[in-house]
Amino acid sequence: MAFYELRRYKVLPGKLDAWVKIMEEEIIPFQVSKGMVICGSFRGESDESVYVWLRRFESEAQREALYKAVYESDHWKEKIAPRVPDHLDRSAAVITRIIPTAKSTVQ
Repeated sequence: MAFYELRRYKVLPGKLDAWVKIMEEEIIPFQVSKGMVICGSFRGESDESVYVWLRRFESEAQREALYKAVYESDHWKEKIAPRVPDHLDRSAAVITRIIPTAKSTVQ
């Protein structure tokens, strides 16, 4: 059964617009090029410290393979990862694995 990964990040003050730009122009396209399925990307409506995104995986084996393809790549390590701490409080990130209920419109 497919499952989702709901990722909620705490964005540093004044960095939300820059973070959304990095996500939409760099991180999401890069991850999609490696096979990730990104279902949505969201910013807080009134709280500029909130950024949330949702990824879908068909299995744990697929998740492990995609994590390896993305996070162990030279591009991620050299170009993307070093810039993350300038935008996010990584210690406040909340990653929740969720599965759709039987009547969910997403499966």
